[in-house]
Amino acid sequence: MGGRDAVVDSDTRAVRRASRFVGLWITIASGALVIAAIGAAFFFILDQLRPSELGEKPLPGEHKIYIDTTEAMIAFVAVGVLAVAIAGVLSLVITRRAVLPLGRALRIQRTFVQDASHELRTPLAVLDARLQILQRSLDEHDPSRETVEQLREDARTLIEIVNDLLLAADADENSSSAGPVPVEPAVRSAVDAMAVLAAPRNIDIAVTTRFDDGAAAATRVPETSLQRCVTALLDNAVTHSPNDTTIRVQVTAHKHDVAISVADEGTGITGIEPRRIFDRFAHAAPTAAAAPPRASFGIGLALVRDIATRHGGTVDVAETSPDGTTLVLTLPRA
Repeated sequence: MGGRDAVVDSDTRAVRRASRFVGLWITIASGALVIAAIGAAFFFILDQLRPSELGEKPLPGEHKIYIDTTEAMIAFVAVGVLAVAIAGVLSLVITRRAVLPLGRALRIQRTFVQDASHELRTPLAVLDARLQILQRSLDEHDPSRETVEQLREDARTLIEIVNDLLLAADADENSSSAGPVPVEPAVRSAVDAMAVLAAPRNIDIAVTTRFDDGAAAATRVPETSLQRCVTALLDNAVTHSPNDTTIRVQVTAHKHDVAISVADEGTGITGIEPRRIFDRFAHAAPTAAAAPPRASFGIGLALVRDIATRHGGTVDVAETSPDGTTLVLTLPRA
């Protein structure tokens, strides 16, 4: 219950921040209009006042009203401040009511991810235990021993994915930082794993490194999370790459951060704004060159963003065009 309550509180805070932001801008716009209207009315009245009329006596049946400019200015300022305050309160109330459905949708989404992940953890743990028993029962020279070991690796990967889903669903979860984790080995492990899917379509994955200071790049993202981030980026690249092309992975270490770029030779992101490909449930338009639809091997671009953000990094679309797309994952350097 504590985790669920934390998620609700987090979503409530996010909705309130959004409503305050929108309400603030509505208040500013309303205040500007009120000030402009009051200023125009004030100067119009001043323009109509003629000092020569002050000494004239009213004609029979005529009434004159004399206005003190200082008092008029104070009155107009008071009315303006009151109008802006009322506009601000109304805008906050209206925007908060308007974004309530968004808050409910966020809570439903996080609740579903949490419940589904919790339900998956137990059968996956049982599967891994049974594979471990099977592996121990096999003879050292059994030809199927390697396959069972690969199945155990896949099971452990699924368990880690479920753990990341739980972390992504809990917005208040602060994962502990790992020690310095070398980036290049994790990248090459992800490349080796994705080569299985790329080889049948004759897609080559080339890795290059560039370290500005000559030292190996390291980050504090756990190795399993880092490897799955790169796997998800490669999975996206393989899915949208034509056959007989090359995916280029470059690891660049700067003074304060490490950048991992994945560039494909596809037709670019179409049918959706490039920045939205990291949103949950967002899909770019399929192309003729893309691979047939299949279940994703990685954790998804949305979870890549969640993991990167959780550790102080970013993931962005550096470039997209009919000649290809480049995604860049940037993480603080350890």
